[in-house]
Amino acid sequence: MAPPSDEAHTLHSLLRSKNPDNLFSLSGGNLTVKGVPILFDVPSNVSFTPFSSIPISSDAPAPLVQRVEAGAHKGGFLGFKKGVPSDYLNNSLGKFTGREFLSIFRFKTWWSTMWVGSSGSDLQMETQWLLLNVPEVGSYALIVPIIEGSFRSSLHPGIKGHVMICSESGSSQVKASSFSAIAYVHVGENPYNLMKEAYSAIRVHLNTFRLLEEKTVPSLADKFGWCTWDAFYLTVEPAGVWHGLKDFADAGLSPRFLIIDDGWQSINFDGQDPTQDAKNLVLGGTQMTARLYRFEECHKFRKYKGGSLMGTNAPSFDPTRPKMLIAKAIEIERTEKERDKAVSLGTTDLTQFEARIAKLKKELEAMFGEEENEGSMDCSYKEQNFGMKAFTRDLRANFKGLDDIYVWHALCGAWGGVRPGSTHLDSKVVPCKLSPGLDRTMEDLAVVKVVEAGIGLVNPSQAEDLYDSMHSYYAEAGITGVKLDVIHDLEYVCEEYGGRVELAKAYYKGLSNSLSKNFKGSGLISSMQQCNDFFLLGTRQISFGRAGDDFWFQDPNGDPMGVYWLQGVHMIHCAYNSMWMGQIIQPDWDMFQSDHLCAKFHAGSRAICGGPVYVSDCVGGHDFDLLKKLVFPDGTIPKCQHFALPTRDCLFKNPLFDTKTVLKIWNLNKFGGVIGTFNCQGAGWDPKEQRIRGYSECYKPMSCSIHVTDIEWDQMLQSAPMGSAGEYSVYLNQAEQLFLTDVQSDPVQIKVQPSSFEIFTFVPVRTVGPAATKFAPIGLANMFNSGGAIQELEYGGVFSVKMRVKGGGKLLAYSSGAPRCCSVNGGDVAFSWSPDGKLTVDLPWVEEAGGTSDITLYF
Repeated sequence: MAPPSDEAHTLHSLLRSKNPDNLFSLSGGNLTVKGVPILFDVPSNVSFTPFSSIPISSDAPAPLVQRVEAGAHKGGFLGFKKGVPSDYLNNSLGKFTGREFLSIFRFKTWWSTMWVGSSGSDLQMETQWLLLNVPEVGSYALIVPIIEGSFRSSLHPGIKGHVMICSESGSSQVKASSFSAIAYVHVGENPYNLMKEAYSAIRVHLNTFRLLEEKTVPSLADKFGWCTWDAFYLTVEPAGVWHGLKDFADAGLSPRFLIIDDGWQSINFDGQDPTQDAKNLVLGGTQMTARLYRFEECHKFRKYKGGSLMGTNAPSFDPTRPKMLIAKAIEIERTEKERDKAVSLGTTDLTQFEARIAKLKKELEAMFGEEENEGSMDCSYKEQNFGMKAFTRDLRANFKGLDDIYVWHALCGAWGGVRPGSTHLDSKVVPCKLSPGLDRTMEDLAVVKVVEAGIGLVNPSQAEDLYDSMHSYYAEAGITGVKLDVIHDLEYVCEEYGGRVELAKAYYKGLSNSLSKNFKGSGLISSMQQCNDFFLLGTRQISFGRAGDDFWFQDPNGDPMGVYWLQGVHMIHCAYNSMWMGQIIQPDWDMFQSDHLCAKFHAGSRAICGGPVYVSDCVGGHDFDLLKKLVFPDGTIPKCQHFALPTRDCLFKNPLFDTKTVLKIWNLNKFGGVIGTFNCQGAGWDPKEQRIRGYSECYKPMSCSIHVTDIEWDQMLQSAPMGSAGEYSVYLNQAEQLFLTDVQSDPVQIKVQPSSFEIFTFVPVRTVGPAATKFAPIGLANMFNSGGAIQELEYGGVFSVKMRVKGGGKLLAYSSGAPRCCSVNGGDVAFSWSPDGKLTVDLPWVEEAGGTSDITLYF
């Protein structure tokens, strides 16, 4: 790593010498911020070190370092000392009671979510950060467990209000007894600035990751796409993918990216012929003990012949077949669960269960037919006109808008890693050992299966070879990126490899190098990654990733109401996780299915989330009318400029089961702002049962208030001036209401039904024309994010307004008076105006102009 330049070092020293006194202080057993104690009874073995007293040697850009230096007085590091070295250390940081907090904790190995409370004892295990409300001084204080040396840390609940910090290496061979910077603390008056400042300081200090602002986001972040997972699960194959894309094309929507999810790789099980694909896999879970045995695609894709789906004699595809296979597999799964339940109740005679399971599996095998069970090593498929390369070439030739094709793989290759002896890599099956911090997380089939089989771990010295072997083949085959899953199983198998931090560093270095070489440095979607190990060690190159758990179309545990309440849970995951993840990666709110019972609910959140819109619809299972409220015909989307975040009045509330709080998220468009209100009540984390469950008593209408000041206008430089507008036009997308408001106005009151939403668009009002007509362009009323359609806006002197709008449909604006005339693309057109201020103009979709129209209004 290059040291800072002398000029930069001089500037840093100058900035430090001018910094005011640190706003934190540790004395008399109290950690105070601005003189207010936030932690009491801090043990004497805990230390505080101001940020400004720690030397900086960072590769961060100079402006970022300067920004961090300027705020050095707002933060510092906590450490502690123990008498005996250990690989797993717990220590109190002090206690608090009666103070509101917001936190993020891991409820599964892979996934995290929000939690609120008022005492250190209210925390959950594996807390990734803790935000304290300090209203006495109009501030917020953040505690972030981080990495020091070979140890990572998390916060745990203690007794009598204590906050415990757990530092662990993951290996009994790696021990320590003292830390000087195992957690970072920061204070600020604006919670959104606070998160940005804190993670900027941590980035400069650790120098192991980069912020989102330093990286390039993959192009799919601005587009519409389709993922194969819920459409096929593991039965995905070329004909199904082809017909899935054809559905969209025939309806006038062009997916710009495709994700071929799990089910395409060459995997098999220990004890099985090492040259043959695993057979008859359908549901997620059945593949989780299998291992990768070759880098190329499995037989289903390898046998694809170029052009075979393009001609008039293309083979037919039965869209009911995947559904029938899935239904049969679910029947097998349910029977196996019934058998397991019988065993737990003491039943010893399982003959009937085993006979039924055997019968069902035979029926499933017959449904797959002989073709599925052919040998998988047919040499004739090695020609250029066969396999994944031929398939991706045909897809691009037939579906012209398809920019990106991604494929799925696990961090270790496949769920069970790489099968020893099957490739040139040094792989061995390593048994899994879970951190004690995961003891109180939710029961998870993925964890059960991974632990059952162990992981075929490639030696970390060959991590780059592993990824380059996969990715270089993918790139040659026309693949432009990967969906990387099952990321946190490294922590299970780190005993012999220097612990979880060192093992992660080796793997993420290899991954980053391969990403740079093969996928333009950014072609990766990170998933199952929501733990500080990943964010603090794995994101030097990765710039995009999932903000929530999977989209579940129904409750896998059988609650019939889960089809509704799980959807609100998903939105809460995404909204609150974005507070920290959005500092480092572009948050991705995941796919959904457009024909789901709560599809519109999901669609409303995706419209203003600030990320891509993609679905996992089954072939023939679409609501195109709904999708056209999200997506333009060319597969682009009217995307917000920022990533969506909870409003301040939601930060310390529980929008899932407190019976009173509606989730409110804010975002910014180029010429306005949005507030989305979502009634997510009805489910959430149960600490006693250690699972997410339904709270049916909360699934009811909720009321909330909305005000223009709920939008954090200052979070983007270009939007900040809109925050000081004298007046705003407000449009309620679902209610189709339009009116004026200002910062002095009373909040708007609204009642939101369960699993329902409203989107408020706020646009500053300007005066135009000789009559000082009040004017504010809302955007396309037929799109959920109306304002996202406005690409350019110019007030031409005092007599005209010029706009460039993308999309066809009804352009809506507030205008206190009717314009004299209106032109679209240079020609006069009719418009509609009513005395309540609604001005509308019908816009065409002009393919030759990329769907844009130039509008001029004369007053």
